Amino acid sequence: MIRTEYPFLVETVDPFWITLADGVRIATTLWRPKTDTPVPVVVEMVPYRRRDGTVARDIDIHPYLAGHGIACVRVDIRGAGDSGGDLADEYLPREQEDACEIIAQLAAQTWCNGNVGMTGISWGGFNALQVAARRPPALKAIITLCASDDRYADDIHYMGGALLTEQEMWSNFMLVKKAMAPDPQIVGEAWRAIWEGRLAATTSLSEIWLAHQRRDDYWRQGSVCEDYSAIQCAVMAVCGWEDSYSNFVPRLLENLPGPKLGIVGPWSHVYPCRGAPGPLIGYLQEALRWWRYWLAGEDTGIMAEPLYRVWITAEERPQPFYLPNHAGCWAAEEKWPSPRIERRRFHLNATGLGEEAVSGTSLSVRSPATAGRDCGRWGGYGGSCPDMAIDQQREDGLALCFDTAPLDQDLTLLGAPEIDLLLTVDQPHVNLAVRLCDVYPDGTSALMTYGVLNLSHRDSHEHPEPCPVGTPFKIRLKLNDFARTVPKGHRIRLALANQHWPILWPQPSLSTLSVAAGDSNLVLPIRPLSPLDRDVRFDQAETAPPVPATVLRDGFDRRIVTDDVGSGVQTIALVSDHGCTRYDDRSIIVSSANSDTMSIRGDDPLSAKLVTEYRWAVASGEADMESMARTELTADATHFHLSWRLEARERGRLVHSASATRRIRRDFA
Repeated sequence: MIRTEYPFLVETVDPFWITLADGVRIATTLWRPKTDTPVPVVVEMVPYRRRDGTVARDIDIHPYLAGHGIACVRVDIRGAGDSGGDLADEYLPREQEDACEIIAQLAAQTWCNGNVGMTGISWGGFNALQVAARRPPALKAIITLCASDDRYADDIHYMGGALLTEQEMWSNFMLVKKAMAPDPQIVGEAWRAIWEGRLAATTSLSEIWLAHQRRDDYWRQGSVCEDYSAIQCAVMAVCGWEDSYSNFVPRLLENLPGPKLGIVGPWSHVYPCRGAPGPLIGYLQEALRWWRYWLAGEDTGIMAEPLYRVWITAEERPQPFYLPNHAGCWAAEEKWPSPRIERRRFHLNATGLGEEAVSGTSLSVRSPATAGRDCGRWGGYGGSCPDMAIDQQREDGLALCFDTAPLDQDLTLLGAPEIDLLLTVDQPHVNLAVRLCDVYPDGTSALMTYGVLNLSHRDSHEHPEPCPVGTPFKIRLKLNDFARTVPKGHRIRLALANQHWPILWPQPSLSTLSVAAGDSNLVLPIRPLSPLDRDVRFDQAETAPPVPATVLRDGFDRRIVTDDVGSGVQTIALVSDHGCTRYDDRSIIVSSANSDTMSIRGDDPLSAKLVTEYRWAVASGEADMESMARTELTADATHFHLSWRLEARERGRLVHSASATRRIRRDFA
């Protein structure tokens, strides 16, 4: 629902400049309630260009909060959008230091009551946590959405010590974003010189990220899990089960020492009041209750809510996308980890998952390099984009599976399953992918959650070691948190594979992995009903009126899988054309499109190839620019081969090009 009437009129100041101590000017947009009474202010800092990148979501959210008495400042971080300086990498200490300066300057404004909050989704959620750990005095509370407390283990780069292909897709996206000029309507004639400087400085961030294949100091910096106690301000953590970052919510609830609340719903990588899948909630009303309590001293009742409000997915057949809503219901826990949840152990027996161990059998799997195709994308974006996991029957056929008997009653699972395995492998470098599925009576297999581990990282992400070939060894793996009710008559399936393409980059060789039946087990988090569940209520989703815009060309999303039976090459192509839009209130036209193509032969992991391309065009004032980037990743047994190319055009004329090819040693990845 679009809200058009508010308690306060809203003044918009764009640009609202903030000059840092080193002289760099930071461009922001300020939405301020028109009142003589000082008000709190909430800050969001991301690199995605406030006037033509995130403007649609910004206008949905920030004027709404300002209309209810909370000033909002949307910041283009250093080197992005209309701000000065250089954007050298993500989540740098310099970015956090800038944030502390910005918070101090905003707190000192005559219209501010001295209390500052920080918020953001994805990048903005990351830096809200990172800045909170620095404890700037004016920062009283944050809301962090779709973020992570662990930059190595739970971001786009590595998972379980294995390389995520999402890393290269993301670096290509950032290659383009970094290469765009500021808006001439804001910075004037200096726009071209700033653009030329950015183009000259722009390189692929993958070169940095591939240089750090272990959990070293590079990843520890900015990972607040290194010291949760550093965060003393109040934290609300929000995410959705269809997003790849949902693990951070229960981890924060378990480990943060200060005031905290968590909400995990059915959503993908979007704010809970916009996008799909739903059901959506009145997220902005919840945010207002939070900000008024912590920044304005009003007793809104927000801290009387249960610690953890969570969506429990109900029976629902797998689909490539979900519109408009997921099946399920809300539930609540007053503590996390919840003492109410039973940790029930199942043994991996030759006959399936059993409550009693039956030893004496070794079971093996040798998955082809194409295993994992139907598991969706690591960073699925929901809505109409067909990148969710589909029916897992094909994947189950390429894995080693252990099933329960048909359930004699509904079983609700909430939390992170854990497995202990006694393994033997025939190669020193092996990736393990573990899936947990809800199997319907007709055989349909719905992915509930999964986890992966580079077995060289079985004891340490800092100091990996080759697997002991032919010698049994033990590993423990925690799968991703999830919540689902498995109906009576269904079975629960644990599936083990040693490939997970295209989510994970494959190890150099196919391998055979053997499990000691009876000596391995699975622990499931089983949740009983709670009387708190029926009291979980959210208001209807509301936003401010959308930014005035005209769609000049519609977009589309496609996922195309092809098998060349002659060559044996399987190709997965993800194509998203985001169309073309004119933002009428600022006379800016934007268009963009990206494609990700992954190919591999089932019998040869070294045939893996990723090609990712992104194009973005912006026309504003004197600027009519377009940047295009292409990144390719391949590998041999010892090295990754990274190639990237960037081209920038003005009114269709090539004005800049840069490229590089790098050979980077594989470090157990």
